[in-house]
Amino acid sequence: MNNLVLITKALEYIEGNLTEDLKTEDISRNLYCSKSSLEKLFRIVTNMSIRDYVIRRRMSKAARDIVSQSYDESFLNLAVKYGYGSNEAFTRAFKGIWHMTPSEYKRNPVRYELFPALRLDPELMEDVTMTTRKKVDISELYDYIQERRDFFIVAIDIKSLVPINEISHEAGDLAILTALNRLSDACGEEDIVFRIGGDEFVALTNSKEGSYAESIIHKIISQNGDTFKYGDIDIPLSLYATCYKLSNIDMKYSELFSNLQKALDVRKECVDNLDNK
Repeated sequence: MNNLVLITKALEYIEGNLTEDLKTEDISRNLYCSKSSLEKLFRIVTNMSIRDYVIRRRMSKAARDIVSQSYDESFLNLAVKYGYGSNEAFTRAFKGIWHMTPSEYKRNPVRYELFPALRLDPELMEDVTMTTRKKVDISELYDYIQERRDFFIVAIDIKSLVPINEISHEAGDLAILTALNRLSDACGEEDIVFRIGGDEFVALTNSKEGSYAESIIHKIISQNGDTFKYGDIDIPLSLYATCYKLSNIDMKYSELFSNLQKALDVRKECVDNLDNK
């Protein structure tokens, strides 16, 4: 089996078993490969361990469960659903991802999924050593775009995430959460925020007016250079930001990611060129 196809199937298996007793041994056995080979390939391709990825996906799903209108169970039941034997263990895992407890999250829920399911496109990657963008599941965004035709999209990307990740991956995760919060806070109640890549995010606005999208960008850019706290370290964070309408509203789902990325890349290139003058 091709290595990239193997990782793709591993991601699919994880997604279908998030509420089961999920172990790396189970994944490797179902994919007919060795545990050590799978763990090594997974870390190379995703830059995280299988365990860390599973925790991120479970806590993202748990967050959605918490704010679900149909959710009226205790946090202990939710903890058991996602494989935790106690409310305390679940709370530690949840706080490690969201930097707040489940109770705090329920009082102040956010309007995005922090760690959507990861997707890889084997056709765009020749081997596991290639640097490439990793996609996430944006099928929900695609559905909304079909409904909100001609509405503006605001896109952001973190400037220089690599040095932050070099401090620690926890600092990188906190930078991502901070960026998403800045975008979410700048948007209105009817705007919908999505993560579309490792550190790339969009908001589908509920407006056809370019001035509205520009006002969101202004709010975001005005915070560039502001710091977030990681332990005793104050880390500055700056974002690229742009807005646009997708020109091809009848595009296929497979085309959405590349179209979003192209528009964001144009903006990043313009900003970098200005910064280098």
